[in-house]
Amino acid sequence: MTIPNSVTSIGNHAFYGCSSLTSVTIPNSVTSIGEYAFRGCSGLTSVTIGNSVTSIGEWAFWGCIGLTSVTIPNSVTSIGSLAFYECSSLTSVHITDLAAWCKINFGDNPLCYAHHLYLNDEEIKDLIIPNSVTSIGKWAFADCSGLTSVTIPGSVTSIGKRAFSGCSGLTSVTIPGSVTSIGNYAFAGCSGLTSVTIPGSVTSIENYTFYGCSGLTSVTIPGSVTSIGGYAFYNCSGLTSVTIPGSVTSIGNKAFYGCSGLTSVTIPGGVTSIGWGAFYDCNLESVISLIEEPFAIYGKNGDWDRTFSLNTFNNATLYVPSGTIDKYKATEGWQDFANIVESDATAVTEVKAMPVLIQSEGSGLTIEGAEAGTPIRVYDLSGRLIGSTTAVEGATRVNVAAAAEKVVIVKVGERSVKVRR
Repeated sequence: MTIPNSVTSIGNHAFYGCSSLTSVTIPNSVTSIGEYAFRGCSGLTSVTIGNSVTSIGEWAFWGCIGLTSVTIPNSVTSIGSLAFYECSSLTSVHITDLAAWCKINFGDNPLCYAHHLYLNDEEIKDLIIPNSVTSIGKWAFADCSGLTSVTIPGSVTSIGKRAFSGCSGLTSVTIPGSVTSIGNYAFAGCSGLTSVTIPGSVTSIENYTFYGCSGLTSVTIPGSVTSIGGYAFYNCSGLTSVTIPGSVTSIGNKAFYGCSGLTSVTIPGGVTSIGWGAFYDCNLESVISLIEEPFAIYGKNGDWDRTFSLNTFNNATLYVPSGTIDKYKATEGWQDFANIVESDATAVTEVKAMPVLIQSEGSGLTIEGAEAGTPIRVYDLSGRLIGSTTAVEGATRVNVAAAAEKVVIVKVGERSVKVRR
């Protein structure tokens, strides 16, 4: 079929059920492709969509089982529900300008999302989003289980709700500093994701953001974040290290519930609320609280709503600032810790991001990037000084007296960070 240049639109059901049609060229004069236009064209193996098409209707190519590839031009601003549904041979979809696609009814029509456009998502491995995209909409790549890596350009400022949820094959994602908001469930169920660095432009981690990311072993939360939402890291069982910056004031319900790999956590002094179940089912051996004026938390008398597990209350050591032990023993929830110890005056008051590299080597640590003359001190989790030196140009080594310590606090000048050795 050759469609002449005089045609400006292809109407609804125009070629419905033309099973012998093998190829079609849609000229540049056409601006719209109607609903069901090529539905059931099972013999269609090739389609060229002209550069003037702005909309592809609902179910337009539904059931085109012979179609193996399609290129969607820059001009397209909307793709209807299930436009390429049941195109079982479709392994290559090239969108020349993803910005248009990312604007497709994301807020109102969940059937327009990527897992319907990319029917055989196991064939899609790497995704590079072009610089024209400023936002990634709700559910944009949800359930694209074949995705292994995603590069998000610096033009993107927001990642919508469930944008990458269920992308179980995703092992790597780079979130640029341009992103200021990450929606609920954005990476929920990304069980293959091993590490995430959240940029300093983000101010809050929303509810369920990394829910069920069981492969996540480390996460860096920047000093810009003020709140960690409920269930944010729920059942991230592989998480062995997390640094909560001093900027955080609230930790939501079940935020780190089921993070069984966590053995130690430091709660910054600026935190004013910790939700129920926040650290439930974590195998914590030590809890370091920098809070000077403790507030009530959910104690042992509850069940699933305890802030910490019974095992933590009974066996972990709670380290509190000097001079505050009586306050903690008189405050609901905190008083349920069987072991409460005042830490020495280590001046470890905040854990902040720092532009230095700290590496563990043998019985010591190597610090790069610290200004020459800056004092460097290392403490164990009880606040005992176990190593100190002064930074020099280049790399500085500090020997640690207690080589067996798995987690230490490194203080570079007035900034401190927890390091796993």
